[in-house]
Amino acid sequence: MEDEKIIAPVESAEPNEAAQPVEAAEPEKVITPAEEPLVPVQYDPQYILMVNGLKKHFPIKGGMFSKTVGYVKAVDGVTFNLKRGTTMGLVGESGCGKTTTGRVILRLSGEKTAGQVLFNGQEVYDLSPKEMRPLRTKMQIIFQDPFSSLSPRLPVGEIIGEAVREHNLVSKEDFNDYIDQVMDNCGLQPFHKDRYPHEFSGGQRQRICIARALALNPEFVVCDEPVSALDVSIQAQIINLLADLQDKYKLTYLFISHDLSVVEHISDTVGVMYLGNLVEYGSTEDIFRNPLHPYTKALFSAIPVPDPTVKMKRIVLEGSIPSPANPPSGCKFHTRCEHCTQRCKEEVPQQREIEPGHYVVCHLYDQ
Repeated sequence: MEDEKIIAPVESAEPNEAAQPVEAAEPEKVITPAEEPLVPVQYDPQYILMVNGLKKHFPIKGGMFSKTVGYVKAVDGVTFNLKRGTTMGLVGESGCGKTTTGRVILRLSGEKTAGQVLFNGQEVYDLSPKEMRPLRTKMQIIFQDPFSSLSPRLPVGEIIGEAVREHNLVSKEDFNDYIDQVMDNCGLQPFHKDRYPHEFSGGQRQRICIARALALNPEFVVCDEPVSALDVSIQAQIINLLADLQDKYKLTYLFISHDLSVVEHISDTVGVMYLGNLVEYGSTEDIFRNPLHPYTKALFSAIPVPDPTVKMKRIVLEGSIPSPANPPSGCKFHTRCEHCTQRCKEEVPQQREIEPGHYVVCHLYDQ
């Protein structure tokens, strides 16, 4: 019988190596938003809203433990002032941060990342939930899609009056008359109170959304593309309604839209956004008469002219919008700009006032 083979354990060539302490692995680096020094703005009573360096970065989670590996810079340093009783139009391509800007101003998207939002001189994000409650009636929003923003289980009268009752704006005896008056101001009939949203057309549903916002006697209203889902004829009715209500109640609008013709008609000032930044800002007349930023010129070149004999000089931007999670260095527009220089790729341009009240963020105007 053959002897069985015995396999002996192999000794380590360096026996002292196992006795040495194992160094702890370096902790995973977490990318945090860049913190730039912010110069606080001083309150000016002529402005109902003052936005200074506003930023909103959404964390990107990744890995087994859902650690923060980056940030989507949806709003990345927006600054503007809005006078009482006026309308500011906010334009730009889809995904540039227009809607997020409006929601962050109203404190509807959690905490801000950086910046200031002064409403009547009061920092909105310094208020506690209890202090914020009375301010909610002064700041309202009209959402883009009227159907999805209305509860299908509530009649119109309850949709409009729910917040009125919650904030105790009128007595129980005057409640029904008050709702009837609000509906009448927005082109709705009293018998509409018992109907549900699915029984109305698109234009009527948008009137319900407007009535719901105005029922709280607001001072400032964010209009988030309120006519983009409507026919052209209905758009004109809603725009005229908003203008009439502004004159009657001295309202202030932030009008978010991608329809430049509508913005030119309703706005007193215009801000042009690109990838979370305000690249140009000024009065409507100055912006449309003399656009300065290459991105603004490209946007305005796409406005159709109702004259077949006029030859359009369309500026076609090459490439697509970069990701807000990984924006390019320097000027964010340099990847699509025909005037791009080496300086544009390396240095972030600063906001400059080219003419009174007309600001642009571009290296072409540094001189």
